[in-house]
Amino acid sequence: MYGSYTGRSRTRGRAAGLRTTGTAAALGAVLLLAGCSGDGEGDEKKSAPTVEQQPKDKDPYWVNPDGNAARQVAAYSEDGDEKNAELIRRIARQPVGEWIGPDNPEAEVKGVTEAAAAVDRDALLVLYNIPHRDCGQFSKGGASDGNAYRAWLDSVAQGIGDRGATVILEPDALLHLVDGCTPQEFHEERYDLLKGAIQRLKQQPATKVYLDAGNAGWQSPDALYQPLQRAGIAEADGFSLNVSNFQTTAVSTEFGKKLSEKIGDKPFVIDTSRNGNGPYQGGDPAESWCNPPGRALGETPTTRTGDEQVDAYLWIKRPGESDGDCKGGPKAGAWWPEYALGLAGATK
Repeated sequence: MYGSYTGRSRTRGRAAGLRTTGTAAALGAVLLLAGCSGDGEGDEKKSAPTVEQQPKDKDPYWVNPDGNAARQVAAYSEDGDEKNAELIRRIARQPVGEWIGPDNPEAEVKGVTEAAAAVDRDALLVLYNIPHRDCGQFSKGGASDGNAYRAWLDSVAQGIGDRGATVILEPDALLHLVDGCTPQEFHEERYDLLKGAIQRLKQQPATKVYLDAGNAGWQSPDALYQPLQRAGIAEADGFSLNVSNFQTTAVSTEFGKKLSEKIGDKPFVIDTSRNGNGPYQGGDPAESWCNPPGRALGETPTTRTGDEQVDAYLWIKRPGESDGDCKGGPKAGAWWPEYALGLAGATK
């Protein structure tokens, strides 16, 4: 049924395998950054990879020194494979979104935001836990009901506290109302949850919120602006585009400006993590979104976009994590080093 939506983002959720974002990893990152790794032989923290932060005036977001890409660099280097290590460094040195899990969100978010604050950076958080998520597809799941989601969201906000954070709110959630993927019986509740989430997160003094608005290949500005208004976009800092998708930055910018005009000239951010070669044109169009071959990294994350309407280019989807078990990929969100190498190798 949903395969006909060839422009769908089909956002992928949490990773498995090498993924270590959670509380322990984030707090471990604080120790790494503070130079507190142990001296004992075989100490894992001593051998864990470290990365430098990007210049704050260019990119104020935190680079996780303990992320999947950084660990892959360490693994290749240990094996003497410097060619592949250098390719993956193209990913490891950039800030990427931290997708917050369903369990213990306050501690997880606190760990991430504290690690970011320790090096005078902001955290980039992705919230992807809306009830009836992804219409039962590869990334199905989410909170059990509206009350559970509100409690989870409140814990996220408490974890942020007064530290700097930018939140990408619920990729695909609004679009799945517009395209009819989410059953009608859940629409009113979802609008209420999105609006409430914006209001709750904006109570945090240093938090920016961007409500997801899909991508330029999926629906039109005319179909989106009223749902965005109903979901509370007026109280958000803006909207996000192209999360986990491959639309070019130029196309996304044009689309975003048309949409912005209809909702009070709100600014927007663009996910450029994998859009360097644009959308995939081969194979089954119904699966063009899922692990397409020959894609490349896009513009590196920055707040210097040269366009006052575009607040930032961000890597919201983690480059190298699978879209799902298609085209030989592992389960949705799992780290896939071969795909990461393909993205980095195809980047100009």
